[in-house]
This record gives sequence, C-alpha cells and structure tokens, in this order.
Amino acid sequence: MPFCSQCGNQVEPAQPFCGRCGARQPREPAAFQPVAHDPFANVTPRTASILCYIPVVGWIAAIVVLASQRYRPLPAVRFHAFQGLYLFVAWLMNDQVLKWALVPIAHLHLHDLVSLVLFAMSIFMIVKASRDEVYALPLFGELAHRSVSES
Repeated sequence: MPFCSQCGNQVEPAQPFCGRCGARQPREPAAFQPVAHDPFANVTPRTASILCYIPVVGWIAAIVVLASQRYRPLPAVRFHAFQGLYLFVAWLMNDQVLKWALVPIAHLHLHDLVSLVLFAMSIFMIVKASRDEVYALPLFGELAHRSVSES
C-alpha cells in the first residue's frame, strides 16, 4: 500500500489525491517494455509480395521481407522478394553498364529499350503478385527458386 508524498498518510494505489491533506499523488510510471518493431506487422503476404516489385524502391521492401521472421515460412512471398531483388540488380546493371553502350535500335539506345522491358516486367509482376500467382520470369525466376530452396 503506498503512502502520501506530502503527509505520509496511507493511500490507495488508484487514488489520485490524499484523503487527509488533498495533495496530488504521483502516478507510478508504467514499466518500460521495449517493443521490437516489425515494419510489416499489419501487411498481408500479398501486399508484401507486390511491394517487392515497385521500381526503384522495391529492393528495400524485398530485403525487409527476407529479413522478417513473419514471412520465413511463406515460400511464395520469399520467391517474390528474391525475384524483385534480382530484377533490381538488372536495373542497376542497365543503368551502370548499358547506359554507356551506344547501340541505337529503332532510334532508341539499348539502355532505353532494356529500361522499357524491365519496367514492363515490374508492372507484369505487380499484377501477378496481386493475384497471388507465383510466376517465374525468365532467368530471374530460376534464380529466385534456387534462392528460396537454399534458405
């Protein structure tokens, strides 16, 4: 049973004021409990799969999905995360290597053509993931299947 901080009178734990002197009683702070924050706590597996294919920033979602314990038992979501990462690596290679290749094809540079194809693949995979379909893109899908089976 706690005591009044002013006069020492015994007070109830839920009593905000002392019954004898009327002094306000300090409330005990709640015990600090650190909470591990999972950024995907309220995200469905379908949404997590879709986020992995968003151009430019999908790689961040893919890494978080692969690091999350929540999606570890879901091979379809992990497949989308790996495939999204491999698609992002293709974007990087296109921007860093093919950007400098000056091979014009129908008034487009090779870099522009590959960018268009990679963008179309991302949109296609967003649609497939939104329908809960596991579709393996050529080359990327095979690598993603291997990565899921090894982890």
